[in-house]
Amino acid sequence: MRKAGTTTAILFFLFSAILQGCYSFTGGSLPAHLETIAIPVFDDRSGAGIAQFRAELARALVDRIESQSSLRFTPSMARADALLEGAIISFSDVPGQLSSTTERAMTNRITMVVQVTMEDRVKKTVLFTQSFVGFADYPAGNSVAQQEAIRFSLGQIVDGIFDRVVSGW
Repeated sequence: MRKAGTTTAILFFLFSAILQGCYSFTGGSLPAHLETIAIPVFDDRSGAGIAQFRAELARALVDRIESQSSLRFTPSMARADALLEGAIISFSDVPGQLSSTTERAMTNRITMVVQVTMEDRVKKTVLFTQSFVGFADYPAGNSVAQQEAIRFSLGQIVDGIFDRVVSGW
């Protein structure tokens, strides 16, 4: 009796493993002809003087795409199969929560909007143009926390762009 239960369990696991190999996500991978990508430093069109984060954003995207996708980064836009260009189009740092007694800000909110276009340079088509938003709150008057909030916002934007690049098909 015990042997029949063990055999059934083994057959169930083998059958599950076989079926798992048959299933695949549609739209979850990059087109096969895209092997390399160029990501120039993003423009800063926000007017907020946050130019120092342009290179940080591009570098984070390169690191993420190279480490978690089949695309390889190339610094040459002329040799790239795909081109990912973008600009920081909006940046705000405004009071988020006011104290009911002093009517002063207890927290501020960073909000950043980045517009990105990805071009298939092999087929000479625009794959997508989309805006991505990142935001984070921080204690008012704390400049270290402000920098962390900006980096957290950039991280949200990198996550959104990465997801669109690799799974938007």
